[in-house]
Amino acid sequence: MSDPMVNAIPVTRPRSNVRTLASMAMLSAIAYVVMLLSKLLPQVYGFLQLDVKDTVICIGGFLFGPLAAAAVSIVVPLLEMFFASDTGPIGFIMNVLATASFCCTAAFVYRKLHTKKGAVIGLALGVAALTAVMLLWNYLITPIYQGLPRATVAAMLPTVFLPFNVVKGGLNMALILVLYKPVVTALRKARLVPESQTGTQTRKLGAGFLLFSLALLATFVTIALVLMGIL
Repeated sequence: MSDPMVNAIPVTRPRSNVRTLASMAMLSAIAYVVMLLSKLLPQVYGFLQLDVKDTVICIGGFLFGPLAAAAVSIVVPLLEMFFASDTGPIGFIMNVLATASFCCTAAFVYRKLHTKKGAVIGLALGVAALTAVMLLWNYLITPIYQGLPRATVAAMLPTVFLPFNVVKGGLNMALILVLYKPVVTALRKARLVPESQTGTQTRKLGAGFLLFSLALLATFVTIALVLMGIL
């Protein structure tokens, strides 16, 4: 006897794919706008820009997986290179490396450990991956991009690039922990993402977790303001 669900697969899967593509396109557009708004912030050390578009991209990665995060991590910097930046291919490469290392790492861990704890672990590992990757590539690329001697750039790694990337990653991490639940709830109400299959108990955002997220956000916002010279 044939399984009645077999005939339903070709109907539901295209609809699901269209819905996923629509959601990813919307998140890409939002990430692009957030990137533009981030450019209004003062630069750090004269040439480093804090950017919170990774918050939007990583939320997409949590919803649709690390491959989706990788795709959006390429699309948004590509649009930025053509329409909103004068850094050219070098800036594009650095943006892709920074965003993908953070978002894909966090999304991969969260897919394997789909809990609040998994989200925190994934994001923390994403910050570590972002920092490690950018320390290497800042050492390789900054002498070309900024025209600085490599010895000068090497001296800047622990004093400039390390704190900057930790703060950038930590700020995005805190924003994701605070915003993920309301963003996903809004997307589910709009029927752009399916309902959670993990049960109602895991949907409840504990007060302790929220306070932790807000405290983390306040900490990194304060440090970011110090780095930008505002405080």
